[in-house]
Amino acid sequence: MEIKHIYEPTPLQCGQAVLSMVTGKSTDEVVKTLCNDRETTLKEMFSFLEKEGFSVSHKRVQINKKEELPRLCFLSLETPKCWHWSLYFEGVFYDPEHGVLNDFPESNRRYYWEIKL
Repeated sequence: MEIKHIYEPTPLQCGQAVLSMVTGKSTDEVVKTLCNDRETTLKEMFSFLEKEGFSVSHKRVQINKKEELPRLCFLSLETPKCWHWSLYFEGVFYDPEHGVLNDFPESNRRYYWEIKL
């Protein structure tokens, strides 16, 4: 699997960008499928990924250290501005707002849900 980083098209579409990076679909396709061009819910994240054939753990795990993350997961991060969706794959963070990073974007609380390949 290869991840191509995608910036969120609007400040409210971080979830759509994460789903796009995981599935390879365009953010426009994700928005259309979800019928949602604003903040995505956890239920929408699960539903979209599972319809695309991914197995997703429904167990929310609080995380502090990058080394404790599974190979592939989506993250919910409490950033200084808002709650924010991000993506992690094989040691790299693919963040729709901040770009490709080697560590978590600035955030206080962090949770992840594993996506199994």
